[in-house]
Parts: sequence; C-alpha cells; structure tokens
Amino acid sequence: MDWERIAGNWKEFKGRLRQRWGELTDDEWNVIAGHREQLIGRIQQKYGVTAEEAERQVAAFEGEEEE
Repeated sequence: MDWERIAGNWKEFKGRLRQRWGELTDDEWNVIAGHREQLIGRIQQKYGVTAEEAERQVAAFEGEEEE
C-alpha cells in the first residue's frame, strides 16, 4: 500500500497502527500524524530496535494492508 494513502486516511489507519504498536502514546501518535519517517523513528525509540528493523516492520504493515 502506498504510504500517501495511509497518510491521507490517517484517522482510519491510526487505529490499525495502534493495534500493531500499542506502546506508543497518544502524544506520539499526534506527532507522527501520518508521517512515515516519524513512525519509524518512534518505533525505533520505543521498542529499542534498529532503524532497519523499524523500517521492515512498517513495510510489513504496508504489505498486509494490500492484501
């Protein structure tokens, strides 16, 4: 799925993203606000993973949404 579609429908996708990365706070979701790189950075910080791993997780989410 194209990230622009996710960003454009942020309210719709935010709930699905929250299910996946539930440790992120409301304030963090407000900062992310549909920005892919912000999401990757927050996942990296909150979950203690590398940037590459955070990127892989986001890409996997995008792939799941295409199905």
